Amino acid sequence: MRRRSPRRLLGVLVAATAALTLFSPASAAAEADTAAPAAPAAAAQPLSTSSPVVFVHGYTGNASNWVTAMSVFRLNGWSSSHLFAYEYDSYGNNVTNAQGLASYVNTVKSRTGASKVAIVNHSMGGLVSQYYLKVLGGHRSVSHLASIADANHGTTYAGACLIYTTCQQTYPGSSFIGQLTSGDETPGDTEYATWYSACDGVIIPYTSTKLSGATNHNVLCQTHIGYLADTVVLGQIADFIAS
Repeated sequence: MRRRSPRRLLGVLVAATAALTLFSPASAAAEADTAAPAAPAAAAQPLSTSSPVVFVHGYTGNASNWVTAMSVFRLNGWSSSHLFAYEYDSYGNNVTNAQGLASYVNTVKSRTGASKVAIVNHSMGGLVSQYYLKVLGGHRSVSHLASIADANHGTTYAGACLIYTTCQQTYPGSSFIGQLTSGDETPGDTEYATWYSACDGVIIPYTSTKLSGATNHNVLCQTHIGYLADTVVLGQIADFIAS
């Protein structure tokens, strides 16, 4: 598959951990597989901020995980009325969670009048989003997909919670992962980008986040939860979506 242009939480295991780390210092800037996008302040062109953005949390996460991200997006020109956070059942089934995301996106489109939305996800939220785009045809309604430390090819860390269906689906080699990674990993005209780091600690191997056909950014060193407060990476994502 052709490599698309740069325009195009397994998240928190304990919700309290995410809340504490939301206020940690930002990480070093990303070092992309291709050239890393410029931070919003250095953008040569004004940002296009009319696209509604749907944020999708990771395992045991919730909408509060996106407080910093939404602040960054507002600073870059987005209206609060165009920023949304989808919540789902971390202990249920990611097929059902993806179906819920499909319904949520339709509601956002109806409310805003937009024909497409952008999706920003973290960790297991990547699997929910990928299933929506690839299996449920959601790529027709998504202009940009930004994957932050996602378990796109699974993580062995999920072995700690295999009692739950979602964790079974997140384990490498699961039929769920196989469905998402077979054939085209980045279908449709959606612009795809990922952010991953060797310092992640939860996505194992850390390169699991990378998607074939996406612009994959190797962040120098950031922890799995630290991304949620990383204003540098979040600024790059705002720039990516606005491009």
